[in-house]
Amino acid sequence: MARFGIDTGRAVGVTVTELRRFARDLGRDHELAAALWASSVHEARLLASLVDEPDMVSEAQMEAWVADLDSWDVCDGVCGNLFDRTPFALDKAVEWSSREPEFEKRAAFALMASAAVHRKDLPDAAFASLLPVIRAQATDERNYVKKAVSWALRQIGKRSSGLNPLAIRTAERIERIDSRAARWVARDALRELRSDAVQARLRKS
Repeated sequence: MARFGIDTGRAVGVTVTELRRFARDLGRDHELAAALWASSVHEARLLASLVDEPDMVSEAQMEAWVADLDSWDVCDGVCGNLFDRTPFALDKAVEWSSREPEFEKRAAFALMASAAVHRKDLPDAAFASLLPVIRAQATDERNYVKKAVSWALRQIGKRSSGLNPLAIRTAERIERIDSRAARWVARDALRELRSDAVQARLRKS
């Protein structure tokens, strides 16, 4: 875990595979999720994201949990297992995108990326509206942030044939920004968005 940049100060070494099995056995339980999160144990917080009930998650809970984030994997797990299923997902992503704390800002873009994959109920226009936010925040030099910015841009651009050219144009505009981080984000995203594999899949969809 430490080798992958994960804070192990409150970790016990349970694998994500094991946590997913525990979650299947436990089922959905909002109160249990709250207790797991309150324990501050690394894996317990990941498990909380797997057993909580999205319909019972409030904006206040999202704010409390995002303020507690101290590791990229819990950040991504909470966003991809739980927060992206809430009605507040995209609004919170936009709100958090301008936050200063590293993992709160990463959460914004992890949430965009996860929602682009999971939220088939949302129209493409909802994700197109996020592209200016991505462009505006592409200059953050912090590794965990810039990787999440690229991730969000790539997932939105892979969502549909309509969004792909919009994401590519956004990446091209980002590439012209006088910022090393922005150039990295743009080139990382364009490499995948223009790839033959992605273009072929979009033509079939």
